[in-house]
Amino acid sequence: MAPHRVVVTGIAGISPIGNDWNAIRHHLGTYLNAVRFMEGWDAYADLNTKLGARAAPFEIPNYPSFENLSDMGMVSKMAVRTTELALADAGLLHDTILKSGKLGIAFGSCSGAPEGFIDVWKTMEDKSTKAMDSSTYFKILPHTTTISIASTFGITGRVITTSSACTSSSQAIGYAYETIKHGRQVAMVAGGAEELHAIQAAVFDTLFATSTKNAAPSTTPSPFDINRDGLVLGEGSCSLILEEYEHALARGAKIYAEIVGFGTNSDGCHVTNPNQPTMKMAMQLALDDAGLDSQSIGYINAHGTATEKGDIAETGATFEIFGGNVPISSLKSYTGHTLGACGGLESWVTIEMMREGWFAPTLNLTKVDPLCGDLDYIVGSAREFQCEYAMSNNFAFGGINTSLIFRKIL
Repeated sequence: MAPHRVVVTGIAGISPIGNDWNAIRHHLGTYLNAVRFMEGWDAYADLNTKLGARAAPFEIPNYPSFENLSDMGMVSKMAVRTTELALADAGLLHDTILKSGKLGIAFGSCSGAPEGFIDVWKTMEDKSTKAMDSSTYFKILPHTTTISIASTFGITGRVITTSSACTSSSQAIGYAYETIKHGRQVAMVAGGAEELHAIQAAVFDTLFATSTKNAAPSTTPSPFDINRDGLVLGEGSCSLILEEYEHALARGAKIYAEIVGFGTNSDGCHVTNPNQPTMKMAMQLALDDAGLDSQSIGYINAHGTATEKGDIAETGATFEIFGGNVPISSLKSYTGHTLGACGGLESWVTIEMMREGWFAPTLNLTKVDPLCGDLDYIVGSAREFQCEYAMSNNFAFGGINTSLIFRKIL
């Protein structure tokens, strides 16, 4: 059986720079990021970074399908809300396909809700279970987002949970794409979510990976810059509806883009040190899957976390395949690193920028680190051009690499 084509027919997100494309596009055009000094983080002794990027406010409607909200942490609430909006955008929110077994879910996050873990820690510290309730376990499950989405909308297809740090949502999109491509499902909800908390910042802080420009939030993070000093964490959620092309065509669905390539692999060496050869391999796997050569790619959305080793390895791997001819930028300079949500949010924005022919620059990039690859970095202001194919890359702790290729529907 010939592989099925896979298209994106619905998208919705919650992000630090807005919750719809118009708001995000406006924010990108201001060339200002969403990083802020986090009030209250001073209470954590020895926490060096005090910076974060909160998601824009969002509302969850109060109707029967959301009756289990009290059992959800914020990460699941964001996932459910973006899925509701994405299904509505695709015209499938009340469609019989939801309970037919033909629509599944591939969704991820780094972990469950921080509040649930705090309740468990209180239990251990106090030797009392008063801090826990019947929802605590479900809040901390690695697949808390997927089960919340499934139970809210009555989805009965297959579930793929991806909890792979910074590649959680890009892996989810890739696995959803493969599931439809090989005829296992007609449609999939795909994406990821993450909520911001000081305990997450503390993890990266102990690795000396966070920015400490606490007095100047707008100047950081600085991906690829010689004076960068680390990442800033953000939060959000993004849900994409992936659908078999002929099915989408038959029902007259709006099509945002086609997914034509996906590559993922493991460094197989060190859990925190990025590995340039396997990063390169992931991108080449995506190109091979799409049947494209490197010259076909018109834009690359970089992982671009503003950590020294990560920036150098990623740009070196990119240069090995593409040379210095493909425009590239990092959206984390606007949103911070949204961890399990970043692959979804960055795929969404990549698709929208490709549709518009307008590509945002990397903020705070004034002098490229000479150890980074000699690439065509978009800096200063946005660049306008048309391209048929765009790539979005993510590379995670644990040595997990992903690369996605989207095709503009001409």
